[in-house]
Amino acid sequence: MDPLFASIYQIHELRIGTRGSPLALWQANWIKSLLEAEHEDLTVSLVKIKTSGDKIQDVPLAKVGGKGLFTKEIEEGLLRNEVDIAVHSMKDVPMKLPPGLILSVITEREDPRDALISREGKKLDELPEGAKVGTGSFRRTTQLLAYRPDLSIVPMRGNIGTRLEKMETENLDAIILAAAGLNRMGMGDRITECIPPEIMLPGGGQGAVGIETRKDDPGVMDRIYALEHDETHTALEAERSFLHRLEGGCQVPIGVYATVDGEALHIRGMVGSLDGKQIFKTEGTGAIQDAVKLGDDCAKEILGQGAGRILDEIYNR
Repeated sequence: MDPLFASIYQIHELRIGTRGSPLALWQANWIKSLLEAEHEDLTVSLVKIKTSGDKIQDVPLAKVGGKGLFTKEIEEGLLRNEVDIAVHSMKDVPMKLPPGLILSVITEREDPRDALISREGKKLDELPEGAKVGTGSFRRTTQLLAYRPDLSIVPMRGNIGTRLEKMETENLDAIILAAAGLNRMGMGDRITECIPPEIMLPGGGQGAVGIETRKDDPGVMDRIYALEHDETHTALEAERSFLHRLEGGCQVPIGVYATVDGEALHIRGMVGSLDGKQIFKTEGTGAIQDAVKLGDDCAKEILGQGAGRILDEIYNR
């Protein structure tokens, strides 16, 4: 590091803005431990911020604002200099960030797949006809019904523990959760089956943790850049470009998943009707430096198939 830079910009304390849910706190503490291991002279503290998404638990997200409900108050804290960085599950981060903020670092992705947890250890293909499956995601609902139209989908929200309890109290046969969250919370042994992307494409950014900062904050950037994972960041650039073109949020059934193999990037995307009867799919391969263009091109292609009509119907609701 340039000595002049160090003397002017180096900071020795970092405040992480985070939601107070068990998974959010795990992620924030994980980032805290990585940063303190990287910098012996750095002290990191957590600032818990209750978001609108945490306060509203009895209404589907699609009816109250979507993804931004889990980031808005934390971002406001960043802009007011009440915290120095925000740690987010990338699947919760809207496509457009507030002016003055930037996604500076994307950490290495955990397992991005969706996981089935069933009461009797039955896999998706083994669930009885008419089985009740709990999920709060339109994306998961659409793909479940496309694969198993006989299933009965039960809407649910809440953290991992709450949903596991509801599986018992509401007598559900199974629930769908993100494998990454279960693994991070030490509950990977509860997973009956990780559903392959060929059956259920993940949501954009699922399994990845991002760090949001103020723009032009070199002291903070110097402390966090070591956590950047280039391959994950590149994949998410493609996924978020796909979602941005489709104006996709949690209120629409859109799946997208990108992977990096050396200098090549592959992306798959899906848009479906809420009843699972219409599914449009796309995929493409390109150079990693063209991630944004590749995601955008695939989104245009799927719109050309007719997915735009489905999205218009959903948005107009």
